[in-house]
Amino acid sequence: MRTGSTARLVAVLLAVVAALLLQVTVLPPFAWQVGGLGVVPDLVLLAVVATALATDTRFATLTGFFAGLMLDLAPPADHIAGRWALALMAVGYVVGRLVHDNAGDAGAGSRFAREGVRRPPLPVLLGAAAGGSFVGTSVFALTGLLLGDSGAAVGDLLTVAVVALVLDVVVALLVIPASFWLFRRLTSDSPSQRMRVRV
Repeated sequence: MRTGSTARLVAVLLAVVAALLLQVTVLPPFAWQVGGLGVVPDLVLLAVVATALATDTRFATLTGFFAGLMLDLAPPADHIAGRWALALMAVGYVVGRLVHDNAGDAGAGSRFAREGVRRPPLPVLLGAAAGGSFVGTSVFALTGLLLGDSGAAVGDLLTVAVVALVLDVVVALLVIPASFWLFRRLTSDSPSQRMRVRV
């Protein structure tokens, strides 16, 4: 594995683990009660969105799968394992596909990185967060309905999805730039990047 790839993997792993720890430990007391469910901003989903913006589609899809699996297994998970893995894998793929140029996407890194942009423009950031939230929440809710594992009534699911989308978009203004800062910090400190700067 190349040093740049290792640095990217470490940066994404740190972002996802930090998001997971905050989501399951700090945010639950502040949950917004909607339809019998406590809705909080989905920090893990936003870390996957940031990964999709900062890397390529294939890496974001794999990140979504493993981040979702971690969320499925982290206590106090009360649903069938695999639902968040599927939902966040879809988020990584859809956001990555919509944001990046299709030509040369695999392994080429972020279009923003290639163009020297430190983070995506605000409309792209908000659109990616809203789209990712809608896709992730929808896939999670639909799999719950199909598997008979939904914690809310069918009529409440749309309200839950809208509240989750609004919370995710607002919190994305902090989470995605922070993730970009972490990615840039860890990948720019790699030896290959330092050698490239010196030459």
